[in-house]
Amino acid sequence: MRSGGNARLALCDRDGTIMVDRGYLASPDGVELLPGAAEGLRHLARLGLVPVVVTNQSAVGRGWLDGAGLEAIHERFRQLLAEAGTAVAGIYVCPHRPEDGCACRKPLPELAERAACDFEADLSRSFVIGDKASDVELARRVGATAILVRTGCGAEVEAGGEAQPDYVADDLAAAARLVERLLAPGGAEFPLP
Repeated sequence: MRSGGNARLALCDRDGTIMVDRGYLASPDGVELLPGAAEGLRHLARLGLVPVVVTNQSAVGRGWLDGAGLEAIHERFRQLLAEAGTAVAGIYVCPHRPEDGCACRKPLPELAERAACDFEADLSRSFVIGDKASDVELARRVGATAILVRTGCGAEVEAGGEAQPDYVADDLAAAARLVERLLAPGGAEFPLP
């Protein structure tokens, strides 16, 4: 599914990409932005991309966290981003367990497609940035450019060859600088690192 719009999305994973991955986070007290995350989001927005979060949160489906608890976490997340002078345009969540067979758990494309619809974006002109193989696979499934960050699980994913991203960056700030080079005239020829 492709939206008819021309907007470009930066579909960013949450845990391990923008904020510290604490496993099954159940309290807003554990929300902590990763170094470079706010800078990266600001840079992506300056480049004209719409930064959104796409995240699997199976703690909800497992009964370890309810909707109100998840919203409290995201409220703290938004507050920390605002204090750092940035924001995300939307947060798209799969609350299901892997065994539930939903259509929204990454790497399935439903969350990306919803975001593309909401922002009239073209997924084939967009970027998926994350630290897991499922983020890279999501990019493949929607025709976006896949950037693996080495934060969170990313360094292990890269070393293990679990995913074949288009590009690898140290963190979200480095990913944003990479996107800037890719969007520059002649940037399509920018080589893999």
